Amino acid sequence: MPRLAAWLAIGWLFSPVALASAEQALVPTFEAASQATSPANSQQQRWQRKMSPRLARFVSSADLHALILQRVYQEASLAGLPPSLVLALIEVESAFKADAVSSAGAVGLMQIMPFWIEELGLAADNLKDPARNLRYGCTILAHYLAVENGDFTRALARYNGSLGKTWYPERVMRAWQRNWR
Repeated sequence: MPRLAAWLAIGWLFSPVALASAEQALVPTFEAASQATSPANSQQQRWQRKMSPRLARFVSSADLHALILQRVYQEASLAGLPPSLVLALIEVESAFKADAVSSAGAVGLMQIMPFWIEELGLAADNLKDPARNLRYGCTILAHYLAVENGDFTRALARYNGSLGKTWYPERVMRAWQRNWR
């Protein structure tokens, strides 16, 4: 039953009504985020200030730091995930390269497999768009976390397609501990 509930939640997250209402609350596109006002939430602002110097190792533009961190915080929070864990996953998956494509065909910051568009999205979804990629990645990870009853190791292994093996979750957890906590 948790799996069904998670899929229903994911289906709602990607429904046109949910996307429209969520997009009103969030930045409509990653590029448009530069025109958005600064985050009203002081906790989010503190988190962004703390993470920005750490992100500088991967992304040179301070303006881009703010955009990435704002969107990661929003999408992770929407999905009920620790934003710093999402940063660790992005570090491992793409090293913050929005146009990354793996040898297996995974795309973008969070390395989303294109089949997820058919499963959850809209035909027009572009997985190289950082905002859309973060929406997919956080939703998928939240689903796997629900399926695995909160077990981060198993959820991360599912995310990577390596369930039953620990090398990938260990890598993400090391990055989380070393760079983002």
